[in-house]
Amino acid sequence: MSTTGLPFDDIRDLVRSMPGPDGAAVHAARHREEELTKPAGSLGRLEELAQWLAAWQGGAPHVDRPLVAVFAGNHGVTRKGVSAFPPEVTAQMVANFAAGGAAINQICAAYDLSLKVYDLALEIPTEDFTEDAAMDERTCAATMAFGMEVLMDKPDLLCIGEMGIGNTTVAAAIFAALFGGTGADWAGAGTGMAGEALGRKAAVVDWGLAFHKGHLSDPLEVLRRLGGREIAAMAGAILGARHQNVPVIVDGFVATAAAAILHKLDPRALDHCLFGHVSAEQGHMKALEAMGKVPLLALGMRLGEGTGAALAAGIVKAAARCHRDMATFAEAAVSNGD
Repeated sequence: MSTTGLPFDDIRDLVRSMPGPDGAAVHAARHREEELTKPAGSLGRLEELAQWLAAWQGGAPHVDRPLVAVFAGNHGVTRKGVSAFPPEVTAQMVANFAAGGAAINQICAAYDLSLKVYDLALEIPTEDFTEDAAMDERTCAATMAFGMEVLMDKPDLLCIGEMGIGNTTVAAAIFAALFGGTGADWAGAGTGMAGEALGRKAAVVDWGLAFHKGHLSDPLEVLRRLGGREIAAMAGAILGARHQNVPVIVDGFVATAAAAILHKLDPRALDHCLFGHVSAEQGHMKALEAMGKVPLLALGMRLGEGTGAALAAGIVKAAARCHRDMATFAEAAVSNGD
């Protein structure tokens, strides 16, 4: 149960050295919005999205190489009966992704988004967080670094999602550790838990919080003690994207738990992130509100897989296209009312 801190030093350094938004790019985007053939502000949040892209891409907003990255991990805590499905389903769903048979495949096809799925040692589940730390520090930091490697494909917009039986339990534990409350406050239906089964899931969260009591003031300790590999990888991807000037769309409940770790390290760490939707999973809106984030969509979804982020990416693509390809008043010979 000892803590050296050394494996996390590079992560803390990256958080401290995060670049900020490009003010000049935002100014240029706002100026162009004023010249487009529409009443000022009439595209509402689409205009905000274009400016958000400009701020974090450092130039004219564009979405030419969007990537949906789905990270898959398995969890030792599933032995406590916290899911309606066995852990073998994680690998089976990864195979389904590869075969093009999942919901995320169809959404990516509909919006012309690239999709990559990352199998994070599915044959080696993390430890059961009610009995031990889920990961040691070196494993957690290395998995975060692995998540950063998605930027090697040089996307200009990154959507993050996950697959992992049991990971809504893990996410609920992370939220409780970061924002307070009990298992009952954060544990939701997940794969379909209800009644006595849902009560057991909430109790498992409480057991984990009690076991690690006294070690949860550091967000990175929360991540390694309670989290999963897919959550660590998503946190790393978000942080890596910040340093590569790539805006990020965060998916639902579990992906937001990864983002919340960074928020607790530094609230500015998520300024380059858009939260694609609010999940129907209990606790997601509460977590977003705790971080002061407003989701783009509310469709009653709770599937994961990056589906909500991918749907939001379609809207972001439209915002960028409107900003880039709409005619200006001068180009269209339309009076702007001056």
